[in-house]
Amino acid sequence: MGLFDKIRNEFIDIIEWVDNSTDTIVWKFPRYQNEIKMGAQLTVREGQAAVFLNEGVVADVFQPGRYELTTQNMPIMTTIRGWKYGFNSPFKADVYFINLRQFVNQRWGTKNPIMLRDPEFGPIRLRAFGNFSFQVKDVPVFMKQLVATTPVFTVDDITEQLRNIAVSRGMDAIAESKIPALDLASNYDEVSALIQQKITGDFEEIGLSLTKFLIENISFPEEVEKALDKRSSMGVVGNLGAYAQFQAANSMEKAAENPSSGGIVGAGFGAGLGAGMVGQMGNVFQQNNFDGNNPNGVAGAGAVAAGSAGPPPLPKAVAYYLAIKGKQEGPFDQEQLRGLVGEGTLTTSTLVWKEGLDNWTEADKVVELKDLFSQTPPPIPGV
Repeated sequence: MGLFDKIRNEFIDIIEWVDNSTDTIVWKFPRYQNEIKMGAQLTVREGQAAVFLNEGVVADVFQPGRYELTTQNMPIMTTIRGWKYGFNSPFKADVYFINLRQFVNQRWGTKNPIMLRDPEFGPIRLRAFGNFSFQVKDVPVFMKQLVATTPVFTVDDITEQLRNIAVSRGMDAIAESKIPALDLASNYDEVSALIQQKITGDFEEIGLSLTKFLIENISFPEEVEKALDKRSSMGVVGNLGAYAQFQAANSMEKAAENPSSGGIVGAGFGAGLGAGMVGQMGNVFQQNNFDGNNPNGVAGAGAVAAGSAGPPPLPKAVAYYLAIKGKQEGPFDQEQLRGLVGEGTLTTSTLVWKEGLDNWTEADKVVELKDLFSQTPPPIPGV
């Protein structure tokens, strides 16, 4: 620095910081040989604090306002210096301005999936990301723990450390919450509050205040998401047998609409292949009993329509109920009724009911049962 600069700086008595950046937390006031005159004007704007350091130690902290540097305004510096050459003589001190505003939208996220134990899925891996906001809360602590003699301290100088705190403590809080992985999306606010509560202490240790912590997304790895999509699809489909039939029918329809290339030979080959597929699919449906949940017999009808060689299903046996000694008994089929006739339990006057009858009816008035009594020999005469 030349002689002119030295002389010019001797007459500069205004100490202030006009912040033109959006990410500067600490800025050191440049002063020739760090010499400041008593009576200099200090301007601290809203959202700022000014810190005077004497030989690296925090001496005085000034809040927003305008000050004239005197012994009354600088009690600690006055005590330290003793003012050997009079109160109007220059003194050496480092002056730092601290930005007290909130630094918002600071991103955080897991670099790699974090392993957690879920009550439903067992061990799983999760990814999470979001944002947080912070500001300087305790100026002396922040200066001692992080800044020291750094002339300019920006958000980039600390965000990596803050992100690591957010991820490590945050995933720990998610695990301790015991919230199932599938329910995390509906509890972002609750989980964010848990994480903020857990990491607030770590921020305060370095003089910072965590003003906001938000989770934007918690997701599974891609392969796990695909498995969950399949599981969801199965739940939507419901009856797998009916769905399989539907898919097979669509496949055959597409095969018929797009026969193999090669003219008539290709078309014939496509038709033969389709017929073979139909037979195989019909057998699969029968073996897996897909009709069990389908009372309308869709699979059976499809197999018959496709030319299945198997016989049609047996007719359903008619069930009869009897009124014996004032109580309902049954159901009985034809063979069982024939035995009851032989035992004498079922007679022509016994009341019976089956599906389709409006009311209980005497047995000999039911057309299907008349043959049972005609096959029974009459009573032996004289006995």
